[in-house]
Amino acid sequence: MGHGIARAFAAGDWSVVLWDSHGAALDQAVATVNADRPNAARAATSLEESVSAADVIVEALPEQLGLKRAFLAEVDRYNTAAIVTSNTSAIRITDIAAESDYAHRVVGTHWWNPPHIINVVEVAGGDRTDPAVRATAVEHLTALGKQVIVVEKDVNGFIGNRMQFALWREAMSMLENGVADARTIDTVARETFGRRLAAMGPLENADYIGLDLTRSILGWILPTLSADTTPSRLLDAAVTSGELGAKSGQGLLEWREGDRERARARLEQHLLGTTPSP
Repeated sequence: MGHGIARAFAAGDWSVVLWDSHGAALDQAVATVNADRPNAARAATSLEESVSAADVIVEALPEQLGLKRAFLAEVDRYNTAAIVTSNTSAIRITDIAAESDYAHRVVGTHWWNPPHIINVVEVAGGDRTDPAVRATAVEHLTALGKQVIVVEKDVNGFIGNRMQFALWREAMSMLENGVADARTIDTVARETFGRRLAAMGPLENADYIGLDLTRSILGWILPTLSADTTPSRLLDAAVTSGELGAKSGQGLLEWREGDRERARARLEQHLLGTTPSP
């Protein structure tokens, strides 16, 4: 996510400084950004170097609250003026900035993967975010050509991930309960309502088919849907056994050598509207 966001800023004529604790990942990110726009990005040798003179700081760390708070505490030591944006997919901005003396300048900007291709960015402020800071973040993203969605209430998961992960919860529940295998569940999602979503969102679709019919269907289905408030046992078992998905070769599906790269190419070709290579 980090290098994809950097690519988007570089395409908008920003000078980009990248930092990562993993040297190989940092080198690859800089090379990827500069392949799009030569000399737009450089690598920093430390977090302090990367943020000390920045106007906008983008955090794209894993979804661990302690890690994000620690990062913000470090940033507060080196730069107290820049806007700090978190690319969190799940955690409230209020919670991330809770221990910061400069919480007024922290705002959530949730980019979608791949961020240099998907146009939408969700923006949310925390309880202490200065409205002017949120407005400036919106201005910067709009200038990059992004479709900015302002989330009016700071909630876990913004808008998109609350809907997406409700779907994932039910898909995993059906897999766990033997309704169908993983590939069948994915096929139904892609080839039925998934094909409609780009043209018609869920609330418009409810209106389109009629709210009386919608209410009737919900009355039958809702009582039988998963209401789990914790990750599924199936998911817990997979993670515990080291079956982490594409990066380990086995997850809910089997991933052979080259499958992840082919999946990435297929996704990007679909998003760009291009024809897959033979």
